[in-house]
Amino acid sequence: MQENTGQDFCAQAKGPREYGKAQTPTDNAFKESNMALWGGRFSQGADSRFKQFNDSLRFDYRLAEQDIQGSMAWAKALVKVGVLTADEQGKLQQAMEVLLASVQQDPQQILSSDAEDIHSWVESQLIAAVGDLGKKLHTGRSRNDQVATDLKLWCKAQGELLLGSITALQQGLVASARANQAAVLPGYTHLQRAQPVTFAHWALAYVEMLERDYSRLQDALKRLDTSPLGCGALAGTAYAIDREALALDMGFGGATRNSLDSVSDRDHVVELMHVASLSMTHLSRFAEDLIFYNTGEAGFVELSDAVTSGSSLMPQKKNPDALELIRGKTGRVVGAQMGMLMSLKALPLAYNKDMQEDKEGLFDALDTWHDCLDMAALVLIDLKVNGERTMAAAQGGYANATELADYLVAKGIPFREAHHIVGETVVFAISVGRPLEELSIGEFQRFSPVIEFDVYPNLELEATLAKRVTKGGVAREQVEAALTAAEAWLAKRG
Repeated sequence: MQENTGQDFCAQAKGPREYGKAQTPTDNAFKESNMALWGGRFSQGADSRFKQFNDSLRFDYRLAEQDIQGSMAWAKALVKVGVLTADEQGKLQQAMEVLLASVQQDPQQILSSDAEDIHSWVESQLIAAVGDLGKKLHTGRSRNDQVATDLKLWCKAQGELLLGSITALQQGLVASARANQAAVLPGYTHLQRAQPVTFAHWALAYVEMLERDYSRLQDALKRLDTSPLGCGALAGTAYAIDREALALDMGFGGATRNSLDSVSDRDHVVELMHVASLSMTHLSRFAEDLIFYNTGEAGFVELSDAVTSGSSLMPQKKNPDALELIRGKTGRVVGAQMGMLMSLKALPLAYNKDMQEDKEGLFDALDTWHDCLDMAALVLIDLKVNGERTMAAAQGGYANATELADYLVAKGIPFREAHHIVGETVVFAISVGRPLEELSIGEFQRFSPVIEFDVYPNLELEATLAKRVTKGGVAREQVEAALTAAEAWLAKRG
């Protein structure tokens, strides 16, 4: 198909001038068609300030493809109920295909229009292309069910893209885990060194978080997979439209069941924002971990030059801006969700103009989430793990204290008493400036006479890891099993 711009698409459409009223989509042509949507009740035009306040084209232009897709399906449905002939539907289809190609080539062209919203813009373009035939397309349809349908179609498309980005980040984490599988680093609670873990185990923790995000997004997409088209303004359409067939034609799983609910339902918007908010919270934690690991004080990792920036004053600085922005943008996404909930609070049935507030927040939240998923994956590329620093940190901080307590339990001492003995031993080790494994047997026996030379193998770092053999633990074989399993199901997902 020949590529067209918004200005010449009408001239490229084949056959519309048979109707005798096709015209170039000038401002006057638009105003005439726009007034036809709702202007008959009014004797004067809207104040320009109100128009600017009320119009939504500046953001809902992003629904152009979905609006055209829904209009194509609606035209076919109108043939079945005798509103359009097959020939008329064919001409509309042809014009809409040309318009769709034009929009896909240059979506920004829409913004030069004075249209109220994307529905008005598409209709005006069709009227300009095929004359009065374009005015028949809206028969039995309301902008209420039209926008609800457009938005669900957009959410379905965006959801698939986001599923792909989640998977890509998981694959990046798995690849980084595999490349740095030998690295041992301290695990933390309360930002205090707790017990040693491996870098691979750390990376796989975020794979698990993202897998829950993936599952939640899938669930949300299943629930929104119903079409509101044919519900009219609020009470349904007077034409015997087969709404199930119409829904399937647009790629939905089925049609909604209640017209009042259908045109006023924005649960899917809130759900997607919630999934985005929770996933962004996971990304923020990921960012915070790496920001800390990247500090000079820790020195566990070095971020690539590709995702860091410098200081305008201090030449030595290498700032983790990509990660800090991920952390910062989390509040923006969560705020959008809260704003949407407040917009919906106490709205009476059915449609209210408040619902126009659904799009800007949703668009921004999902765009931001998508960008941050992609940026997090980029951060992992060329991420360098300093194994020597991570190992030294894991060996410090008395992270093997629990192993000493378990050793005492194996000698018959109740755990609570063993816990107290080890606490006293750690205080002593700190006072002499030595790790537990460097204390002498005499020093150990100051706190418990049951401690013998067989304590030392239990205090080695690898022994500490090896004991965590339960499913999900940090033992080398458990991490390898988890890593292999993740590689397998991610490869299957594609």
